[in-house]
Amino acid sequence: MTAEPTEPTAPTGLTESTAKAPARPEAHSAGGRGRRPRAVVVGGGIGGLTAAVALGLRGWHVTVLERAAELQPVGSGISLAPNAQRALDVIGLGEEIRSLAAWEGEGGLRTPSGRWLSRSDAKAAAERFGGSLVLLHRATLIDKLASRLPDGVVHTESAATLADPGVADDPARPARVATPEGEFEAELVVGADGIKSVVRSALFPAHPGTVYAGFTTWRLLVPSLGRPFAQHETWGRGRIWGTHPFADGTVYAYGAAIAPAGHHAPDREKSELLRRFGDWHDPIPAIIDAAGPDEILRHDVHHITEPLPAFHRGRVALLGDAAHAMPPTLGQGGNQAIEDAVVLAHHADPEHPDALGLAAYTAARRPRTTAIARKAVGVGRVNMLTNRPAMALRNILIAALDKTGPAVMLRGFDEIADWRPSQRPYAAQTQRA
Repeated sequence: MTAEPTEPTAPTGLTESTAKAPARPEAHSAGGRGRRPRAVVVGGGIGGLTAAVALGLRGWHVTVLERAAELQPVGSGISLAPNAQRALDVIGLGEEIRSLAAWEGEGGLRTPSGRWLSRSDAKAAAERFGGSLVLLHRATLIDKLASRLPDGVVHTESAATLADPGVADDPARPARVATPEGEFEAELVVGADGIKSVVRSALFPAHPGTVYAGFTTWRLLVPSLGRPFAQHETWGRGRIWGTHPFADGTVYAYGAAIAPAGHHAPDREKSELLRRFGDWHDPIPAIIDAAGPDEILRHDVHHITEPLPAFHRGRVALLGDAAHAMPPTLGQGGNQAIEDAVVLAHHADPEHPDALGLAAYTAARRPRTTAIARKAVGVGRVNMLTNRPAMALRNILIAALDKTGPAVMLRGFDEIADWRPSQRPYAAQTQRA
């Protein structure tokens, strides 16, 4: 079991200024004897908060800048695979997250009629990857991460733009971030500001950014149905549905379908779900019926098709969707952001803030996330098929593969869920120091 971490130090060393010219940063002395280096995290989502906690535990003075009025996550649930759980072990949160696991019994892939294509269970996942999936409210994870940060670290209603990326090996040239509060100077800036990242656009203005993936998603939470059901993902013609229970009995469900971008109608999303999924197998119709019209979230899926040339420039590093936005078809978007955060903290040595190691961070993360993003695109093409003969062949192959080895859903996580961080938990390091 991972020891509880010590609390990160509050970021009292961060300079705030409204002057046009940046103030020169204070000198650093060897061995951490001078002022602790400053880190600004742009974005208070899962990846940004994980980075803030990890950097704080490493010895950085951290400030998080979040444009929203509160830390309100977008989306209802998140599935944390063993790879992300191991990353959370580094900051002392892994065991607490594992305690929220709700998957018991069987689950797998189904057709709209209810026929099983592939089956698996939590035990098989644990044996293959050293742990099972944990599905929980995004708000729960956000709260647990935020609780590890001292008061005053998170600044809400603070829309940030990158004024200067700084020079990584020049102690006289910090990065600068502009906000309505004024300017922040820092030895490290983390761009964790999501799919529409303004930090990414500032670092790589020639990059084409994200593109529409061709399908939209719905997410909803409903109270317990009062009866058991096997969690599942169901693949139909150009659309999919997933139903999963949380540990508190709440049911999380999601749908996805090929659709034109931008055709959202908040007052008609429930009828749209009934039209697309209302005749699918139980418990899908009951879940849609139980959802309030204003409780259904809909978002078009955008992703980065052309990988960034690097995940850093100057004193700025990107993580999560800002660096490698991917379709949700593998459920790895948030998981990879968590991995990014602990790997970045590992390479960003506070004892040597003028040699940040951001090139090593790019080298560690860019190949892995690029491969996973490409795999997510490929899975999306398979489960969004519209050609009936191709769908029939797909289903036959899935059923056949299920008879020859591990379930298809488990095989899809090979070389993803078995990832392990290279560093030990920071709490244990602190206690030994």
